[in-house]
Amino acid sequence: MSASASPETTSTRLWHPFANMADVKNRAFLVDRAEGVWVYDQDGRQYLDATASLWYVNIGHGRREIADAVAAQMSRLDAFNVFNDYTNRPAEELAARLAALAPMDDARVFFTSGGADSIETAAKLARLYWVNRGQPQRTHLLSRGQAYHGTHGVGTGIAGIQANRDGFGEMVADTTRVSNEDPEDLRDTIERLGADRVAAFFAEPVIGAGGLIPPKPGYLEAVAKICREYDVLFVADEVICGFGRLGHWFGSQRFDLRPDLITFAKGVTSGYLPLGGVIAAGAVAEPFWADGGRPFRHGPTYSGHPTVAAAALANLDILERENLLGRSRELEQPLFDVLRSLTDHPAVSEARGGVGLLGAVELDAGLLAEDPGLVLRAHQAIRTAGVITRPLGSALAVSPPLTITTEQIDLIGQGIRAGLDATLS
Repeated sequence: MSASASPETTSTRLWHPFANMADVKNRAFLVDRAEGVWVYDQDGRQYLDATASLWYVNIGHGRREIADAVAAQMSRLDAFNVFNDYTNRPAEELAARLAALAPMDDARVFFTSGGADSIETAAKLARLYWVNRGQPQRTHLLSRGQAYHGTHGVGTGIAGIQANRDGFGEMVADTTRVSNEDPEDLRDTIERLGADRVAAFFAEPVIGAGGLIPPKPGYLEAVAKICREYDVLFVADEVICGFGRLGHWFGSQRFDLRPDLITFAKGVTSGYLPLGGVIAAGAVAEPFWADGGRPFRHGPTYSGHPTVAAAALANLDILERENLLGRSRELEQPLFDVLRSLTDHPAVSEARGGVGLLGAVELDAGLLAEDPGLVLRAHQAIRTAGVITRPLGSALAVSPPLTITTEQIDLIGQGIRAGLDATLS
């Protein structure tokens, strides 16, 4: 491809996730390189990455420390499994570090390859936990409306985004969605099903792909209390909300929650290499770790991959050394203020945010009814204006790197406004 080619490629053999390939196949947008909060197409044009790619480049792009850590680990031990009694130093060190950071007692860490793997793992672990406790009938998995929990079998089965479930049939039995606003709906559902049938309740601290929906005040605290009352495992899906996105190592800590299980991915390596996992409280791990316990017959090939673990350790060092968790807390209000300033635009009906360095603008329902393709067209027009956002249903979301400046946050607002103006013109 020549250097003067359009940033949209002429053709692709790559099948893109969530894409209508009839539209994408002849105009895929080629990202050529990245540095800091910026990405560049093959013409060298600069775009502000207001989404940290897919919610995950928390430390920004192009950090040499990660590349150096990966190269050093590959030179020593590139890859080896941790099945049975095998282990390696980076995986052991990372597990110990994450266990110490997690808001739970005596935590244990099971590594996966990503967020959807982690949801799958947590669901199987929750069900098997109850088998080990002599209650095998506790198989029911509860989740929330608008929830996104990845696209593996269990994640699809418990998804609260109906479009992500349509057409696949029943991926996993015994699942129910509850309100994402009313904690009493969780209580009512548990009582209707029978607490002795319910294994776990899954909840994102802030709903991400389901439209960027912060929790109603007191909601998370209330549902956590209900789970304790009925002895239902509380699973915090921290795939988006962890590692500084909500201003803490884990989003649960912002609400003083103590989950039984935490699923994580994305920000643990800032996306530099694929990694996810499940952190289990000691009480949940105990039946598997005690003498005479049964093995957890589950495991991704790349669980505990030493090179990926080395990348994560270097990433945690950067987050800690540069106080990016504190920076996230400092910048969440300026970002929300910029998004709220867009509510005077005729295309915008609402701004959501203020809980972490992420937010969204909801587009006008009347305009969407007239033009169902408005969100995608607006996303593309905003990108042409130099800012990358994420189209989510009826909204446009942002979740920039934690290294962003207030001046760059202003550019996000300017780019969104310019793109919306162009869309309506």
